[in-house]
Amino acid sequence: MELDKQKIEEALESVRPFLKEDGGDVELIKINQETKIVQVKLLGNCHDCPLSQMTLRAGIERILIGKVPSIRRVEAVN
Repeated sequence: MELDKQKIEEALESVRPFLKEDGGDVELIKINQETKIVQVKLLGNCHDCPLSQMTLRAGIERILIGKVPSIRRVEAVN
């Protein structure tokens, strides 16, 4: 099953308000259809935040997988 870019972007839109509250954001970089891994880039304050891995796993990844269950993992890239 193909990962739907539009659904992933919509899921990221639902996360953005929370990130922007702290001066951050997230950008979709790549969708690997074979491995079902989505790569994102944390921006603004999220990029250097010591809690960015927790934000990625407990926030962004959980929400994306909840909305697009075929995603296997979300990874942050620089």
